[in-house]
Amino acid sequence: MWKVIAVLVVLYLAGFVIFVTMLPAPKASAAPAQGIVALTGGDERLSAAVNLLETNHGQRLLISGVHPKTTKQELKLLSHGGPRFDCCADLGYAAENTRGNAQEAADWARAHRFNSLIVVTASYHMPRSLTEFQAAMPGVKLEPYPVQPVDIDLAGWWHDFRALRVLQGEYAKYVASTVRNAVIRPAPPGPLDPKKPGGKSRA
Repeated sequence: MWKVIAVLVVLYLAGFVIFVTMLPAPKASAAPAQGIVALTGGDERLSAAVNLLETNHGQRLLISGVHPKTTKQELKLLSHGGPRFDCCADLGYAAENTRGNAQEAADWARAHRFNSLIVVTASYHMPRSLTEFQAAMPGVKLEPYPVQPVDIDLAGWWHDFRALRVLQGEYAKYVASTVRNAVIRPAPPGPLDPKKPGGKSRA
């Protein structure tokens, strides 16, 4: 039994190292898409997504995972939004995790009949986000736009306890997400909701 456990531990650690070394690098630009989705969890994600919207990289922006007490005006000031933020940014208040973000974004994309999305989140969070988004909307083209978190030293993760803890937790969630989505088929989409989509997330 202990040999089996040892093999599993080695495989897990090897997978973790591969996961970290394969994390996507932040991008300076992105190919235009019909929609942009920002997953909350850091100011840099919001600022990057709003900049993409203001520079016409997408028709509309969904900010998924907004705290229920946060207003659109507060987010505009925080992200230095411009004229397009007023007309073309939607706030989501319903999602409470990454899977919820994906479902919220899928509903939003269907409501607007979008077939391509730019996904904006932290680089370490991107693999799991894409796994959930692909499961929730298999027919939609996804363009990842990873951003560098300012409070985590990803480059020196092996000697930074906080970075190691965050990456280890994210890797475990990524493995669980991958296995779950491989085993459980997502439910078919329901009818379009005439109301605007909402969402709240703790990625």
